[in-house]
Amino acid sequence: MIVHYSSSRGLTLQDAEDFRSFKIVLSCLSDRHPQVRELIFVDHDNALIGIDIIPTLPGAPTVPTWRADYGSMISTAAPFGWVDETSNLIRAHVERTSP
Repeated sequence: MIVHYSSSRGLTLQDAEDFRSFKIVLSCLSDRHPQVRELIFVDHDNALIGIDIIPTLPGAPTVPTWRADYGSMISTAAPFGWVDETSNLIRAHVERTSP
């Protein structure tokens, strides 16, 4: 699953059915972090995003089975420290590509 950011489209969800991989891909010219209100950059290579935001992104399936599988992915990631349950955020590795 990829949360993709581009300045022209904002955040979208790609490969939504891939529950084994989760990352944020930034398509931008600069190596600096873009100003995206839904993302909190932890460092150059990691960011946090709201768990409840991901299912609302363009590209996210709306069927109940997808929501259940997404919930399972979050539950699986939590014991490994990828989920901050207090703030309801999930950490993701950040990759950069050119637009």
